[in-house]
Amino acid sequence: MDRTGFIYFDKIMACFIHADLDAFYASVEQIDHPEYRDKPVIVGGLPGDRRSVVSTASYEARKFGVHSAMPLAQAVKLCPQGVYLRGNMARYREVSDRIMGLFAAFSPTVQQLSIDEAFLDITGAEGLFGPPELLAKKLKAAIREETGLTVSVGIACNKYIAKIASGMSKPDGLRYIPPGGEEEFMRPLPVTRIWGAGEKTQEIFRKHNLGTCEDIRRISREALISLFGEALGLFLYRAVRGEAAAAFDEERGTHSMSAERTFAYDLGDTFALESVLMDICEGLMWRVLEGRWQSRTISLKLRYGDFSTESARETSETPVTTLNCLYDRLVALFRRKYQAGRGLRLIGAGLMNLERADLPQQTELFDNGNEKERRLEKAILEINKKFPNAALRRSRSKLGER
Repeated sequence: MDRTGFIYFDKIMACFIHADLDAFYASVEQIDHPEYRDKPVIVGGLPGDRRSVVSTASYEARKFGVHSAMPLAQAVKLCPQGVYLRGNMARYREVSDRIMGLFAAFSPTVQQLSIDEAFLDITGAEGLFGPPELLAKKLKAAIREETGLTVSVGIACNKYIAKIASGMSKPDGLRYIPPGGEEEFMRPLPVTRIWGAGEKTQEIFRKHNLGTCEDIRRISREALISLFGEALGLFLYRAVRGEAAAAFDEERGTHSMSAERTFAYDLGDTFALESVLMDICEGLMWRVLEGRWQSRTISLKLRYGDFSTESARETSETPVTTLNCLYDRLVALFRRKYQAGRGLRLIGAGLMNLERADLPQQTELFDNGNEKERRLEKAILEINKKFPNAALRRSRSKLGER
């Protein structure tokens, strides 16, 4: 048996497990407010809020046709009796951090994709927790006992299949794809299940009457490349055969890394936005240190309440070496680009054109404190890796101080 695998959890992933928390924001509200339980809860805004959209709808609300990204006004028409909330992002982050800590107790390698989903590499964990399905059941039970929340889980020998399997197990389910069964799993699926095939690609599918993965599997590699272009054509060729779709997953991450936060409602407070940016910087910097990367190019993404999106990037002569350095550069770019007073639906940041950190670099004539900070941040990283519940962090009050 090939022991490589991931679990994917449906919104909060690895042998691989993919784990995804079910209706995360709404579920947290139902746990915190027992009077909301068994009621249709819609997080994203209050009736009458202009330009608001649904961030998360509970499964009770989904029975009325309410779903994420739907204009709030339409949700109110479909479900006037719903419980409408603007949301509490700080609370959702707190719960997410607890759950990620639980994940770390089952695997030393947790790849968080968003606030409510992650991949877990459980390779070799059978000696501690038993077979993958038993491990996943223990993990689901631990999350329910600790937080009261449910998580949907997919297990497969590559992250791509685990991700799709978790989505098909919602809510509160578990789907295991045994080694060698990946292609058989994919063949009957509708093309809408192909993770990474967006709306424009779906339009091409409809135009050519491609309704299932089996329909695509019958097309030769050369024909797929001719129809969709080389990158997407090769991706589809591999995806419908149940292979790890690296073109839209791991390979992309070796050249850049990014993270973003989507808010339950439009956020226009500058201090709050810069605090969120600090959290993003922290996560990025730990990934840089752990992967031994370096970059001279930062990127910023701003999406406003009307869904207009602005992106910017900036390249410096010297690479980013510390959290302080990354935060300084991104905040300066943010203050130049952000249109003050306008509410943001999403903010994101990233590092582009990653290089190995062991490449030779021109050193600075005088020590400006970066080396000391770099050693400190590496020490914090090592402590958090050994003791996941320690959750050591840099204070924002210390960032920007020289």
